Amino acid sequence: MNGTNLFKIAFRALANNKLRAFLTMLGIIIGVASVITMLAIGQGSKKSIQAQISEMGSNMIMIHPGADMRGGVRQDPSAMQTLKLTDYEALRNETNFLAAVSPNVSSSGQLIAGNNNYPSSVSGVGMDYLEIRQLTVENGTMFTETDIQTSAKVCVIGKTIQDNLFPNGEDPVGRIIRFNQVPFRVTGVLKAKGYNSMGMDQDDVVLSPYTTVMKRLLAQTYLQGIFASALTEDMTDNATEEITGILRRNHKLKDSDDDDFTIRSQQELSSMLNTTTDLMTTLLACIAGISLVVGGIGIMNIMYVSVTERTREIGLRMSVGARGVDILSQFLIEAILISITGGIIGVIIGCGASWIVKSVAHWPIFIQPWSVFLSFAVCTVTGVFFGWYPAKKAADLDPIEAIRYE
Repeated sequence: MNGTNLFKIAFRALANNKLRAFLTMLGIIIGVASVITMLAIGQGSKKSIQAQISEMGSNMIMIHPGADMRGGVRQDPSAMQTLKLTDYEALRNETNFLAAVSPNVSSSGQLIAGNNNYPSSVSGVGMDYLEIRQLTVENGTMFTETDIQTSAKVCVIGKTIQDNLFPNGEDPVGRIIRFNQVPFRVTGVLKAKGYNSMGMDQDDVVLSPYTTVMKRLLAQTYLQGIFASALTEDMTDNATEEITGILRRNHKLKDSDDDDFTIRSQQELSSMLNTTTDLMTTLLACIAGISLVVGGIGIMNIMYVSVTERTREIGLRMSVGARGVDILSQFLIEAILISITGGIIGVIIGCGASWIVKSVAHWPIFIQPWSVFLSFAVCTVTGVFFGWYPAKKAADLDPIEAIRYE
């Protein structure tokens, strides 16, 4: 019996039981649609996190004083004063893998402009800070190297600070704001960036020369941190090793001594978040995959019923010359047709459901082609796997017994 006839017989058998065939497909449809939608949500979340980290500066390296905390042990206060301006200058002048370096000191307090006030903090940074954090000045200018050298009382503010201190839409550039009784002249306003993935307002920021904050606000000689940016994301590990070597030399640490500083990179954060989202995506896909298995069991169940109902038909076909392999092929084709048709409908519904989730819930969605092909391949294999046993049972029937079956 040729393949064309087998397909015609299989189509006719399914057409005679349209409702039953559709209900059997339903398990496959739901399974494929669920897998595609869940993977799209997981991959969309991953892409969204990567984009937000990239906005923060994907090459960014953060250096903080003090060794890494172990088991919640409280450190000596002097351990948090290990970073000095000499460390910043050494990193700026001696490194080969860093594109930008900026010291960081911060002071919290109340900002006042006229009758308006707002609780915030002033960050003392260098000229390279904007490049490291991928910030741009939208209105006005950034403070200059001369302002840093003279500890000038100038600052650049974020959009949130502008909205709270100048709510009537006044231009803040050139205006004076006070922070803990110290007057600062606003030289520029940063371009708005909104909230990051951690829910932090990236526009609630006031930047001032680090020398100003250290001398006029904090009266300290040590740094609270150093921000740096590697030349490329791939060079982050090399830059980290280089920074470690320079700081250990500056701090005169022996080979047996632990680091008295901690280095963190956005690459570590990105890797950690990617691992978490991958785990969640896998979990969602596994839960959705259960629907595929249930759909496969449904195919096996219906094929068993079909074999039982058509036992006499099978006997007649075998008695007029049909071979066991023809009967096997016929029932396998039926099972595969059910799974493939269900798979195609499931792919369409899955893509549609992903678009609806994106439009209605505004969740980040990203459908990867491999997830569609994988779902389709799995449902095809499911049809073969669960359709094989009933088809084999039909092929092994004794023609005489089959014809006598009531």
